[in-house]
Amino acid sequence: MAIDLSFLSRKAPPLFGLDVSSSSVKMVELSEVSPGQYRIERYAIEAVPRESVVDGNIANLEAVSEAARRAWKRMATSTKMVAMALPTAAVITKKIIVPAGQREQDLENLVETEANQYIPFQLDEVNLDFQVLGEAPNNPDEVEVLIAASRKEKVEDRIAVAEAAGLRPIVMDVESYAAQSAFELVSAPLPNQARDKIVALVDVGANAINVLIMRNDQTVYSREQAFGGYQLTQDIMRHYGMDADEAETAKRTGALPENYENELLRPFVDNLALEVSRALQFFFTSTQYNQVDHIVMAGGCSVIPGLDQVVATRTQVDTIIANPFANMALAERVRAKQLAADAPSLLVACGLAMRRFDE
Repeated sequence: MAIDLSFLSRKAPPLFGLDVSSSSVKMVELSEVSPGQYRIERYAIEAVPRESVVDGNIANLEAVSEAARRAWKRMATSTKMVAMALPTAAVITKKIIVPAGQREQDLENLVETEANQYIPFQLDEVNLDFQVLGEAPNNPDEVEVLIAASRKEKVEDRIAVAEAAGLRPIVMDVESYAAQSAFELVSAPLPNQARDKIVALVDVGANAINVLIMRNDQTVYSREQAFGGYQLTQDIMRHYGMDADEAETAKRTGALPENYENELLRPFVDNLALEVSRALQFFFTSTQYNQVDHIVMAGGCSVIPGLDQVVATRTQVDTIIANPFANMALAERVRAKQLAADAPSLLVACGLAMRRFDE
């Protein structure tokens, strides 16, 4: 079978999470101070030039690798092993039911046979992996197996970024799974940790909104919508005659005229809330569910003051801002105020860093 680098393997030696997004490279390193209690040791965010990562694809390997190299230098860690993730859209996943008690080789052969039915590529063109999830829901004599596959070049591009930065990738995850891992930390402040509730995790990136709707840690729906923070950057460019870099810097530092909030920021926030509402309507019309109990906002745009209230008003759903580090200890080098501002955009990197503690 074509298994060169595991998507789903459970064991990993000391490592940190490396998330490559369309706007930046993000790194997070965690340690475990006691069973189930974590400390954030260090993190770094380095912007990448626009169009360096397009639709999840590495378009400028040198620029992204250089950003990763700078981020690792700022991290000041001796750890070089990393967990990375592929964009959810680049991975084909399928759950299958197979007889329990099979030998590893027999299970591999069965997965390969099943994969041929679902993957529209030759198997020698893909990285293929699987994980036994546990007993099948309705039959103790069967097990549920998750198959994951991605085109080899998608995996190899991310490996190349890490290796060019002097790092060693040992785990290749999927962004939605990494976000789901971090969500267990984010859901802690919700009533009863949102047990038996429907929760929408809404991650607003530079170019897209990724919506992951979960119930009891199981994904019941996912969707991507073309709307993101770069639209606000474009508004700033047009309104104030700036280039992309100037507009992005001004947006981050708040160095904009007084009319910015009323004329650009508020309309953007209203449109973002409308997009979240639309995503929920798509969820209701395409599933058996008719309500969402909580919304958790993530991504760089989530730090816009008052965004949670605007989304809550528009959707009539309780809304919070994601902070996977809320209950973690902080190493001395980590500044609490800066981490609070960066936390919503570090969800995937945090989930990848958690792979260090897999049993």
